Parts: sequence; C-alpha cells; structure tokens
Amino acid sequence: MKRNFWLLVGSQTLYGDDVLKTVNERAAYMVSYLNACGKLPYELIYKGTAKSNAEITDVIREANFDKECAGIITWCHTFSPSKMWINGLASLQKPYCHLATQYNREIPNEDIDMDFMNLNQAAHGDREHGFIATRLRIPRKVIAGYWQDDRVADRLGEWMRAAVGVAFSKELKVMRFGDNMREVAVTEGDKVEVQTKLGWQVNTWAVGDLVKEMNAVSDDEIDALMAEYAEKYDFNTENTDAIRYQAKEEIAMEKMLQREGCMAFSNTFQDLYGMEQLPGLASQHLMSKGYGYGGEGDWKISALTAIMKAMGERGNGKSSFMEDYTYHLVSGNEYCLGAHMLEVCPSVAADKPRIETHHLGIGMNEKDPARLVFEGKAGKAIVVCLIDMGGRLRMICQDIECVKPIMEMPNLPVARVMWKPAPDLLTGIECWITAGGAHHTVLSYDVSAEMMKDFANMMGIEFVHITKDTTVESLEEKLMVSDLIWKLRG
Repeated sequence: MKRNFWLLVGSQTLYGDDVLKTVNERAAYMVSYLNACGKLPYELIYKGTAKSNAEITDVIREANFDKECAGIITWCHTFSPSKMWINGLASLQKPYCHLATQYNREIPNEDIDMDFMNLNQAAHGDREHGFIATRLRIPRKVIAGYWQDDRVADRLGEWMRAAVGVAFSKELKVMRFGDNMREVAVTEGDKVEVQTKLGWQVNTWAVGDLVKEMNAVSDDEIDALMAEYAEKYDFNTENTDAIRYQAKEEIAMEKMLQREGCMAFSNTFQDLYGMEQLPGLASQHLMSKGYGYGGEGDWKISALTAIMKAMGERGNGKSSFMEDYTYHLVSGNEYCLGAHMLEVCPSVAADKPRIETHHLGIGMNEKDPARLVFEGKAGKAIVVCLIDMGGRLRMICQDIECVKPIMEMPNLPVARVMWKPAPDLLTGIECWITAGGAHHTVLSYDVSAEMMKDFANMMGIEFVHITKDTTVESLEEKLMVSDLIWKLRG
C-alpha cells in the first residue's frame, strides 16, 4: 500500500492575515524541500496551518481514517495555544512526531525587530505545543534541528520507516503451520494481548492443508520458480529433485499466504505430516520476498521479521530470522555464530548464495532438504526479539558488529553470520539472559535501534536496549525500575 505522512503547522489568528499567509507559504516550501532532498522514504503532505480547535480536530480525525496516512508531523511556526490541540491530540490514533525547528537558520542581526519576533516564534511555540502532549501523556517523537540539515531529514526518515512498521503491524496476519515446538516456553505467548497491542492476527492452519495445496502445484509452476532460483542462486548440487520439492513447498505456502492475506508464517520440524522435507530453501526465498518467518512455531519472531522488512528500504530491508547458534570463547577474540537448521534470509548474504542438499538429522525429514548456504556480510547491525512477560510485552534490542567468519567451517552446510555483540560477548550474554531475551531473533543491517525504540514507543510496549555502554548492574537496575513502572501501568 502507498504510504504518506501529513505535516500540520500550528499558529493562531492573533497575528493577522499577512503573517498567516507567510506561514502557509513557508510551510509549503519546507514540505517541497524535504520531499526533494532525497532523504525521506515517503511523501510528506502539507495539510495546512491550523488556527483553531476545530481545524486541528478535523485534520486529525481525517488522518485517523485515511489508510495511506501513516502518521502526522507537527510544527509551530508561531505561538499556537495548546488548548486548541487537546481534542485533536486526545483522539489521535496514528504515530506522531513533533518537529522542533524554525524557518530561519540564523538570527538576522540587522533585520530582527518586533515584526520578525511575532512571525518567528517557533522557539517558544514548540515548547507550548510540547507541553500539551506531555500533559496528555501521548507517545511521540521529538526531532530538533534545522529543517534543511541532513541529520534532521535522516532522523525524520527513520521515524517514518518505524511508523510504517506500525501501520504494517496493525494489519499483519500470521499463518502457523502446526503448533510451536513442544515444551518450549519463549515461543509461547498471549495472542489476544498481541492482537490488542500490536494488531497481529495469529492463527493456525493444518500441515495437511499445506500438503493438499502442494499436491495441486503443477510442473509448469515449479519450472518457472526453478528458473528464478537459477537466476538468483548458484546450484551446488545435482539433486534437482530436492530443489523442485522445495519449489513445490514454496509455491503452495505462498498461495495459502496470499489467499489468507498473511505476510508471516511459522512451522516446526516436529510437524511435517505428509511432507518429505522441512521447508528450507522455500522459507528462505519467501523471506527474500518480504515474508516473515519463525522456526519451531515462533510466531512472534515471524511477525517481527515481516515488520522489520517492511520498515527497511524498498519494503524489504536486509533483515532475517536468526538464532544464536554457538560461541567462540577464546579470550580477547570472542564471537557469536548465528545460524539455524535451514532458514536464514539471503538478503543478509555477503555473496551469491549456493543451493545445496544435505542430510538433516533433526525432525521428520524423509529426504535431504535443499537450502541456501552463504556467509553473512560484515557491518553494523542489531538483533531484536519480542517476549511475553505476562501482562506486557518486552522488546529487547542489542547492537552488534557483524564480521567475516574467522573460519571456513566446511562441514556446516547452512547460512551463517558471525558477530561481536555489544558491549562484549560475555557481558552481552549476561545482559541478554538477564533481560529474558529469546534464542530466536531478527538480525537487521537496515533497521536501527532508534527505529525499533520508536516502534515500541508508538505501540506502547517496553523497550530494552543493550549497547556498548551497558553493564549487567545498570541493566538490572533499569529492569527493576521498569518492572515497577509497568506493574503500576497495568
């Protein structure tokens, strides 16, 4: 769906028509400039200068019911009495950003007079406007800086991407093929609470329904997908039957996903009723198209993968389902190796992935599953998970630095990524476990921690960030305080 954002400028009738005309012209030019600067991922639409309670309330109500509008941005060129904003902001249902800026970059030493002061009142107009949002306890993003500076546009663009993640989340449907892995705790959760807070509709379809859909897939459909595989990946196996079987699985799953309007799915190696192979290549290629995936029935991480892909560039950012697989614990040279049985998205690959077939000893595989094998690229990234704390949701985010794997691991035929977590591997492990972090995550090179914090703030869920400056002691204190705050809220 096409998305856009609305700019609503605050003023009042006190200053006369000439001032309001100037404010309107400047706001229109500001929007034109920001749209043309190449920094904003979505169109910014100027919705006029609001001068009364009725005008503000009408625009916000319109935004609430406009499906393409993903959020509103406000700016007060002059002093805008904030009681005019109460009715509108109290009814706001979209993400909200307060852009604290002013039209002029510098104070004009020779020209500044009382007329200039009456027109250019953002310095205290934005404070009046900010008070009422704080008073109403409305979640919002405040971005301060000059509107022509790249940093301001970059931050505004990142906030837009987080807001689009919110819009995507509220419409998201998750298809579960079977239940989650037996006896696992962290992949469980309250689906009613999740739908209430995040909008996700999570439901189950029988694996037998998928097998029935697979049996209806034609050879022509498989041939077409095989040609697509050949274009995107190197074939490193002569077992084309295994690849064709994965193509059949992918085609059948995507038909069901599209029919039900789902953009995320999960499955488990413990429930492959009627299937010869766990979907490996099939799941990986679906993720490369923007679908979210969660292994072992992890529907929360499948939804989060889809959302972070929607938040990324061009609607499918470099994000993937991931799992902490094993550690390299050599003192002073510690690393984490991330992988999974078969399912890591090729969007994070450093080079062209290879299709290979190998035995998979876990699960109910009758034949060797085909999968993509590759190394992840180097670069700064994050890993994120979402856990159910009972009565509230907690998002945990950790900064990481991905590296080229320090060894080849020739007998590990899976896609893998190696990284150094912040602040270091051992402290990072202790912090992650202390916070209750899951063993499944979403790894992203494209979505920032600030974007995930914005998303959590918009959604009203707890956010925990593990950074280079985090210590176990400081995190324990934050978690203790957070626990008290959230208990008081709930």
